[in-house]
Amino acid sequence: MEATSTASALRRLSLLSSHFRIHCSSPQVSAFNCSSTDGENHENGCVFCMIVLGEAPALKVYEDDVCLCILDANPLCFGHSLVIPKSHFTSLQETPPSVVAAMSSKLPLISSAVMKATGCDSFNLLVNNGAAAGQVIYHTHIHIIPRKASDCLWTSESLSRCPLKSDEAQKLADGIRVNLSISNNIEDSKGHGSSLIVN
Repeated sequence: MEATSTASALRRLSLLSSHFRIHCSSPQVSAFNCSSTDGENHENGCVFCMIVLGEAPALKVYEDDVCLCILDANPLCFGHSLVIPKSHFTSLQETPPSVVAAMSSKLPLISSAVMKATGCDSFNLLVNNGAAAGQVIYHTHIHIIPRKASDCLWTSESLSRCPLKSDEAQKLADGIRVNLSISNNIEDSKGHGSSLIVN
């Protein structure tokens, strides 16, 4: 069991270090855990917070008061970029809607510039949210991944898709609506209400 845990930790460290020009000589995974705050909504040990504070190297391509965009030092493809908030939030659901909106509002501008600079005509936006989704840096970030036809970047693109069965689809839609309703009631109490679609 411990060998599996160590292998998993080393895999996560390898994935984490692939985002940056900094490489560790020893597998001290705890060095990247975000465990304590410095009082200004930055986490000690968080490499993205270190980049925001100018304490770790990165190639910045965009910056404003809320977010910045850096080039991934070990990209999936040429031009792979990361949009990160300047304040520390460990997951997308913990990131305030205003910060997500500010980051999202810059995506057309940044992605257009990335596509022009790389000669690509398409791109993927990706958020790895949680360990099972491949998140290795627990600081919200959005990947901009420029694409070209037939680049074969995702093996899942060649997989055939199966249509949802209508009874499963209805149960899934109902379950999502119920959970949205619960979340909406919580947001209403915070003054961030929204409308839900009801069938």
